[in-house]
Amino acid sequence: MSNQRRILFYCTKNFATMKKLVAAACCLLLLTACQKSVDGLTDDQEPQTTLSRQSIDAAILSSLSGTGRFNWSQASTGIVWSALEQSDHIVSVGYKPAALPTDLSNSIHQIDLAAPEWQQARQTLLTQVLTLEQATNPALTAADLVAYDEAHLPVLDLVVRNPASLTLLRNSNLVRYAEPMGYEPQGILAPAKNPAKKSSSGCGSNNAEAGLSEPADFVTVAPGSKQSWNYAYHNIPAAWAKASGSGRRIMIIDTGLSPDQPLLGSSFNNGLSSGRTVERRVTLRKNGFLGFGYGDVESSTSDGCGHGTSMAGAATAPRNNLGGAVGVAYNSSLLAVRAGVDVLIDESRETKGVADAFVLAGNTANVNIVSMSMGRLTSSGQISDAVNYAYNKGKLIFCAAGTSVDVTAGWYGVIFPAYLTNVNAVTGIKDNGTRCDACHQGSEVDFVVVMEKSSNGRKPLTTAQSGLAPATVGGSSVSTATTSAIAALVWSRFPSLTREQVLTKMVQSSNYFPTRNGNFGWGKVNADAATN
Repeated sequence: MSNQRRILFYCTKNFATMKKLVAAACCLLLLTACQKSVDGLTDDQEPQTTLSRQSIDAAILSSLSGTGRFNWSQASTGIVWSALEQSDHIVSVGYKPAALPTDLSNSIHQIDLAAPEWQQARQTLLTQVLTLEQATNPALTAADLVAYDEAHLPVLDLVVRNPASLTLLRNSNLVRYAEPMGYEPQGILAPAKNPAKKSSSGCGSNNAEAGLSEPADFVTVAPGSKQSWNYAYHNIPAAWAKASGSGRRIMIIDTGLSPDQPLLGSSFNNGLSSGRTVERRVTLRKNGFLGFGYGDVESSTSDGCGHGTSMAGAATAPRNNLGGAVGVAYNSSLLAVRAGVDVLIDESRETKGVADAFVLAGNTANVNIVSMSMGRLTSSGQISDAVNYAYNKGKLIFCAAGTSVDVTAGWYGVIFPAYLTNVNAVTGIKDNGTRCDACHQGSEVDFVVVMEKSSNGRKPLTTAQSGLAPATVGGSSVSTATTSAIAALVWSRFPSLTREQVLTKMVQSSNYFPTRNGNFGWGKVNADAATN
């Protein structure tokens, strides 16, 4: 981000807030150790009371502090039901025929949802839940229960208000997971966040940066673009003599593209950038009320946040004579998908938007690389399904390891979905080799990018919301977009390589190879060496 105060994934505005949450987590540690005794339930019993947000959040924080994970499938029925009550009542249900195993990660892309056994499993669950929900509202129909349509994944997103429905789902042999779709802990976010208003996490600062100077912050490269100061740390300029990303297409899953930025529009093919395409799509669902457009896909691809524009610029901005900041893969094509309203995936419609975006990547043949600088604290079975779907279809996936303010960056490791097996997690470091002030680190990190000056905190250059003057952006976000673009350089240099071979070249050219670092993975990719 352009300044350290900018709120990204998980942040607090002051240390006192964080101390209160830690204290609450300690007081409620038994929520994690003995969840069933705290809420008084075993998993086959119906919840009788609703836990407060503070209690739910403390349980999540305690699990994160202890294991680095919070998986809804391991939480008690009482906590899951309370999270549904405290959010929008939408439960994400991964279903399957009874004879199949729960883990479908290797075959998720091959499922025919129209096959009789899949249709029967879906209809059985829908009928069973409808019967229970009609006990409290006889006027309900099956259509009233389904929050979002689904064409590719074995998932049902259901609006449930009877706790018996959740108990049934969590004990059914037709269910792989049943979890809250739109609950994220709010206590460790900015305390001033209004629950009725969307968080501005990662948004609002993608404006032209004043005071940039040459050669401290950039160097001018032919025919007149600004090359960010950090490119030299990865030998990107030397790699450009062999590769520019041509023939590759990067999907950026984020908050969309600004319609006011010509460098990602009418001037995308300009100067040394030519023969490529830029496409805008949207998978984010509408907000509202059931029966009034709720669940439909949004119509606008515009970036009201600024984050998506900055990521697209860092990866693919053109190399021309207009004076803007050149992207790493300045000849790669771009597919920008608006999947969320900010970088924190904390609404059901954002969960659905991100899942649909990964499915779109899997089903788009000429998408080679997927880059997502969004994430969350808690797990999502539906997003995991979608990541596996895209991976199984041959996509090379990079996700941000997480970015926070200083007080939270040190205690929590790699976020979801970056820690998933089929994802390459990326974080940021300073030019002196230490973790960037706001960046998460951990054993799941695969690569790092130099993106912060230790002397003055300067971040890399990127494309602003409007105009040709560059903005700056930092954190694991820009690190992910940069690494994705380096992958495009490698793949454009060697178009016949497989995904695994491209990744091997990146790994073997990194500074820690052959010994993986416990916090920074393979380290900094040497783009020049990787394109040899």
